[in-house]
Amino acid sequence: MPATVPAPVPVLGEATVPLSSFIRPMHRHYFTRCAERPNYRLRRYDFAGTPAVMPLVRAFLDTCAAAKPADYRYLFTLLGSELANNSIRHSLSGRPGGTYTLLVHRHRTGLNLACRDRGGLRDKDARLKPNPDGLNLSAESGRGLALVDAFASEWGDNGNAHYRTVWFYLAYDLTGSRWDSDNRDD
Repeated sequence: MPATVPAPVPVLGEATVPLSSFIRPMHRHYFTRCAERPNYRLRRYDFAGTPAVMPLVRAFLDTCAAAKPADYRYLFTLLGSELANNSIRHSLSGRPGGTYTLLVHRHRTGLNLACRDRGGLRDKDARLKPNPDGLNLSAESGRGLALVDAFASEWGDNGNAHYRTVWFYLAYDLTGSRWDSDNRDD
C-alpha cells in the first residue's frame, strides 16, 4: 500500500479590511483633513490598539488642527502620534482587543490633546519622564516623550500605572515650544 502524503497546508495570508471600516459613520468628518467644522469644542475617538490604524490617528489629529497653519498642523499631528504610539507600545492598549482614546479640547489659544490608555505594564504609579538623550539623533528609542517635552507648550500625565492619561497643550502661536518655524529650511 503506497504511503499517502498529506496535502501541504496553505499559508494563510493576512486579512485586510479598509481603514474606513474602523470609522463610525457619524464620525466620518473627524477624518477628512478639512476644516469643515472649525467650531468644535471637544472631539473624542476610541482607536484600536494596533499600529495598522495609525494613518487614521494622523488623519484625526490633522483634521482637528485643519484650520491652522501647516507648521502647527504638522507639530500637533506629530506629537499626538507619539502619544498614540506610546499607548500601543507601552500599555495593555497595544494587546489584542486593546483600545486607547484621544480627546481633543479646542481652546481660544490652542489645542489640548489627552491620550487615555489601559496602562498595566507597570506595577507602581509614577509620573513619566522624558529620556534626557531622546533628542540625540543617534538614539534608538526614547524619542517620543522627549519630542513632546521639547515641542509642546505644556505636557503632563496622571501618574496612574493602570489607567494612564498623558496630555499636551499646544498654543496656536507655539508659545512655550522649542519649535522654530521662522528658521526652518523649506
